[in-house]
Amino acid sequence: MIDIKFLRENPEAVKENIRKKFQDEKLPLVDEVIALDAEARKTQQEADTLRANRNKLSKQIGALMGQGKKEEAGAVKQQVADQAKKLEELSVKETELSEKITKIMMTIPNIIDPSVPIGKNDTENVEVTKYGEPVVPDFEIPYHTEIMERLNGIDLDSARKVAGNGFYYLMGDIARLHSAVISYARDFMIDRGFTYCVPPFMIRSSVVTGVMSFAEMDAMMYKIEGEDLYLIGTSEHSMIGKFIDTILPEQELPKTLTSYSPCFRKEKGAHGIEERGIYRIHQFEKQEMIVVCRPEESPMWFDKLWQNTVDLFRSMDIPVRTLECCSGDLADLKVKSFDVEAWSPRQQKYFEVGSCSNLGDAQARRLKIRVNGEDGKKYFAHTLNNTVAAPPRMLIAFLENNLQADGSIRIPEVLRPYMGGKAEIR
Repeated sequence: MIDIKFLRENPEAVKENIRKKFQDEKLPLVDEVIALDAEARKTQQEADTLRANRNKLSKQIGALMGQGKKEEAGAVKQQVADQAKKLEELSVKETELSEKITKIMMTIPNIIDPSVPIGKNDTENVEVTKYGEPVVPDFEIPYHTEIMERLNGIDLDSARKVAGNGFYYLMGDIARLHSAVISYARDFMIDRGFTYCVPPFMIRSSVVTGVMSFAEMDAMMYKIEGEDLYLIGTSEHSMIGKFIDTILPEQELPKTLTSYSPCFRKEKGAHGIEERGIYRIHQFEKQEMIVVCRPEESPMWFDKLWQNTVDLFRSMDIPVRTLECCSGDLADLKVKSFDVEAWSPRQQKYFEVGSCSNLGDAQARRLKIRVNGEDGKKYFAHTLNNTVAAPPRMLIAFLENNLQADGSIRIPEVLRPYMGGKAEIR
């Protein structure tokens, strides 16, 4: 969420940012919120004047009563009563205006970083760097669910009967591989100095609206009926929420955390053939990383976070590339974002396996995550997040890149300790 003071002083910059994100329908919101803000400040000034006058009149009443001037004191009391009624009306108006302003401000997109490429949608994202040599073997690579089924590693039919489409049973060595990847990703991040955390898997609406836009919320979140609780779509939500309404000493920054959680998503919309199986599902597990830091350090942490994911995949011999998201593909709270994509030998193209985002102070402003500077001044922290590994998609990349001609799966050395020493799955 943008600072209202910045919007008030730089309306054209905010409008230009909206145009860069190809959300022209939101342009009138800037003028609307400026008008509401002016009315709110005028209302507050009136209310403050009445409050000050009420205090002055209250002192007069005491003085008059002390002098035995009851009739004059009564007249002043009537003034206080009349002003109290007006003050109540102004207080109600203040609240209404504040709610309207907040609602609009939460729909105006965050100011994107100047380095972000301008484009309408994900087709205009820009490749940054490739890591590892993409290989296409001289034998056919089946669809990922076929590979799993040949190894008795997945049961989609039973899952449909139990929970419907978008769910699965992982079995045997494939289930063990899934857990091995999560455990390895956890230890990988701990070795890089991150603190391991298992967060709540449900969060309140105040946290949901603090970490994501309304559009994302509607498309992703499952609401718990009769409760002010939502199932998390990613542990980033509850991890950032951990710091809600806190003032952090500057010397304690950065906060670097890596978290494990199941994730639950509606995944609204129709999906093509490449999204069958376990590519887009309603339930999966993930290792995540988040950082809460000083504003001037967030660009450096952004580069460190996406590099962590690249290094993790390369340690398992999976070729990857980084892709910078263009302006139109950035969620409204994001300042800058990279996708990490893994090579698919079957499709002979890359596909997304992780996303790294710098959200500036947008989440911190919504959740009131402040920092107490060494000079005593308070300011909003910057927050960042990135996927370490989400095994459903990670498994697809892993299986395709480690499939052998005889149908067995090679286990890279880094994963073997988590697989009981196994060098392959047959």
